[in-house]
Amino acid sequence: MNNNSGKTIPVLVSGALGRMGSEVVNSVLHSPNCDLVAAIDITDNNGANISEILKVKECDVFVSNDFEGTLCSISQEYRNENFKPVLVDFTHPDSVYENTRSAIAYGISPVVGTTGLTPTQIKELAIFAQKASVGCAIIPNFSVGMVLLQQAASVAAKFYDNIELIEMHHNQKADSPSGTCIKTAEMIEEYPKKFNESLVKESESLKGARGGLRDSGLNIHSVRLPGLLAHQLVIMGSPGETYTIKHDTIDRKAYMPGVLQAIQKIGNYESLVYGLEKLIF
Repeated sequence: MNNNSGKTIPVLVSGALGRMGSEVVNSVLHSPNCDLVAAIDITDNNGANISEILKVKECDVFVSNDFEGTLCSISQEYRNENFKPVLVDFTHPDSVYENTRSAIAYGISPVVGTTGLTPTQIKELAIFAQKASVGCAIIPNFSVGMVLLQQAASVAAKFYDNIELIEMHHNQKADSPSGTCIKTAEMIEEYPKKFNESLVKESESLKGARGGLRDSGLNIHSVRLPGLLAHQLVIMGSPGETYTIKHDTIDRKAYMPGVLQAIQKIGNYESLVYGLEKLIF
C-alpha cells in the first residue's frame, strides 16, 4: 500500500484558475504537507506564473493547458518514489471522466471535486483504479458540515417515509441536480423502502413542478440563481411535524480543510473512495 502520510505530497491542480481551483492552489501553497508541482487550465495564460495570476504565495509553477503532457511529465519525475502525486480536479462535467481516467493511467491519484459523473462512470473508474492499484477519491462535497448533514439524513430516514431534497447553487453551475444532493439521496436510500407514497392522483400543469423523481420515490428540486453559492435542505415530514436539515456554504474556503485531508489520505488507498466521509470517519 502506498502511503503519502508524513511526506510532502506533490499536487497538481486541474482547473487551477477557476473559483474552486484557485482556492485549492492557495491552500496547497500554504500547506506544510503539500507541494504544488503543476497548475493546469484551458486558458490564454499558458506559461504564466500561477502566483502572479492569482496573487498568491510565490512559487515557481507555471500554468499549462496541456493536461496529458503535464500528467506524463509529473509521473516520470516521481516514478522512482514510493508514493504517488495527487491530482485535484475542479474542471467541468464534460471532461471529468477522461481527466480522472488519465490520471489513474499515469499512476497519479485523482481527488475529484468536479461533479457530473454518472453511476456507470464511477463504477468504471472504480474497476480501473483497483486494477491499477491507484487511490482515487470522488468527493461530491468537501465540506465537513455537509458530511454531517448527510449522516444525519441517513439516520433520520429510518423514521420518516416522506422526504424531499432541495439544492440551491449559483447560476454558473453546469449540472443538476448537484452531485452533493445525489450523494445525499443515495445515503438516505441505504435504508431500503419506498418514499413519498402518493395519497392522491397527482398531476403537473407545469412539467417538473414536483422536481426530479428517483426510483426510491425521493424528489429532488434544483434552484440556480446569482447570489447563491451552495445550499441544501432535506425536509422530512410525518403527521403533525416536519424535520428540516439545512446546510449553507457562504465561502469556498469551507471546502479547503476537506480538500487537504483528501490529498493527504488518498495515498493510503489503492482503489476508489466515494464520499468525504469514507476518508474522515
